[in-house]
Amino acid sequence: MIAELHRLGVIRSETPLHERQIQPASLDLRLGSKACRVRTSFLAGKRHRVEDRIAEFGMHEFSLENGAVLERGGVYVVKLLERLELPPSIHAVANARSTSGRIDLLVRIITDEGCEFDRIRAGYQGPLFAEICPRSFSVLVRTGSKLNQIRFSQGRAGLSDSELTELCRNCRVMPGDPVVDGGLAFSVDLKRDSGPAGYNAKAHAGIIDVDSVEACRIGDYWDALNVKDGKLILDPGQFYILSSRETVSIPAGFAAEMVPYLPMVGEFRVHYAGFFDPGFGAAETGGQGSRSVLEVRCHEAPFLLEHGQTVGKLAFERMLEPPAKPYGATRNSTYQGQGLRLSMHFR
Repeated sequence: MIAELHRLGVIRSETPLHERQIQPASLDLRLGSKACRVRTSFLAGKRHRVEDRIAEFGMHEFSLENGAVLERGGVYVVKLLERLELPPSIHAVANARSTSGRIDLLVRIITDEGCEFDRIRAGYQGPLFAEICPRSFSVLVRTGSKLNQIRFSQGRAGLSDSELTELCRNCRVMPGDPVVDGGLAFSVDLKRDSGPAGYNAKAHAGIIDVDSVEACRIGDYWDALNVKDGKLILDPGQFYILSSRETVSIPAGFAAEMVPYLPMVGEFRVHYAGFFDPGFGAAETGGQGSRSVLEVRCHEAPFLLEHGQTVGKLAFERMLEPPAKPYGATRNSTYQGQGLRLSMHFR
């Protein structure tokens, strides 16, 4: 269906799409040829174009054709190679790729006249821009780098609690008797049988090439967390990689997304890129249940996180039809069957 949208001109591109951009439930988006360092994050807002905002807040523009470094703490805007000509019946949602989220790279879509990040209204016709904020590490990117992805919806895709309860009854989505309340609740694992309980990003690490695979040593960028008694105090401004206690298996006809838990239980965030393709963790594609990797950042004040504490929910969406190749069916399904797993950049 995504390939057909491209053939019909709903998805357009300055350069031809590569077949590996099309994922089981989404399309990987590619950076264009130029980036602009801007003074502030922004939304275009009604009656405004993104390029008008760039002219207002831009500091300097530079080429990405031969690669360029986006520095930690900066805010950058890049026009993407893809643009949309959506019909009135289709809207779209974007999110950072898992590989981006796991290096604390905040990547969000902004559109002309857009009033929300990562939400593209039905019938939108125009360019797509990525706002990129490296939070923990400076990164090397180039034209064609894939940092985020987009999925397309028609009608009501989300499952109600009763529909999700029925899905759990018919399929082993999560072990045990999962709690269904606006999604499936999941908790944090801070009592691992072996190895570290998680990782904490080093404050002054080197550059990460976003297109590299297993090119970085873990110890150069991360401190391993040896948690005692299942208790971890989160420091404001620090970035952590942890994992869920529960495993999850996404049936081929469904997809899932991490959504924030109640803010009253603590001011922290556990995901930047929490989207699960159809087939993720599923036994038929070699998953045997996969844990959710949590990209954790604490706000305002130190916060105590304890083993088994509920930290988020998985909201499920129904696919119009199962994908031809579910997650795990191809060799580039990097995180199938994962436990506590850093991004693909680390060996």
